[in-house]
Amino acid sequence: MRTLQQESDAPRFIQDAMVEEIADRLAFMRFAPNAALVMGDVHHALDEHLPSAAITHAAPDTIDEEAPLPGGPYDLVVSLGLLDTVNDLPGALVHMRRALQPDGIAIAILHAAGSLAPLRAAMLAAEPDRPAPRMHPMVDARGASAVLSRAGFVRHVVDTPLAVTARYGSLDRLVADLRAQGMGNVLRQPGSPLGRSALERARAAFLDHADPDGRVPVTFEMVALTGWA
Repeated sequence: MRTLQQESDAPRFIQDAMVEEIADRLAFMRFAPNAALVMGDVHHALDEHLPSAAITHAAPDTIDEEAPLPGGPYDLVVSLGLLDTVNDLPGALVHMRRALQPDGIAIAILHAAGSLAPLRAAMLAAEPDRPAPRMHPMVDARGASAVLSRAGFVRHVVDTPLAVTARYGSLDRLVADLRAQGMGNVLRQPGSPLGRSALERARAAFLDHADPDGRVPVTFEMVALTGWA
């Protein structure tokens, strides 16, 4: 599913927002890395903001963020929209920290709790008695701060800088957009597909959140984790 992001016409507004946020952070800190590992930046959009760095890119299908990271040490390790789907978030952050040289910086942006509220409501309405697992849990800012401490970062900052809102005329259009951006269901046991009646309930429940123009505002909230080794 992540490979769909590599299509030339794939929607990229979520990843573009993440890249811009990281670029702004590096500029604010006046931090110009010499060696960087960037994970999840399919189109290498961050490269232009790292003019002095030797950049190692790792696509989602070529790296296991729950295992020791290749190469290094780096003075910057970046993860774009990947860590919210790992099984062991503290372990993944430990590997990011260990890939850093002293005083190196790790920055990760995750999809945060509070995202996709109309979609969650639609899935619950589709299966009101025994809803199947269709969306993975997401971390909030307080939980992320505790996880960074557990991972051993000597100093860290957690905030929620991004809330990107898009408007959709149907549930099907939202689901297609999510899949095209590599944000579909990645649970090991996601449950069987919705039946016809359940799908119609989901579609109707989704449109219950529509504005007067008949479109549903869907917010993608993100949390940014910055840690110093």
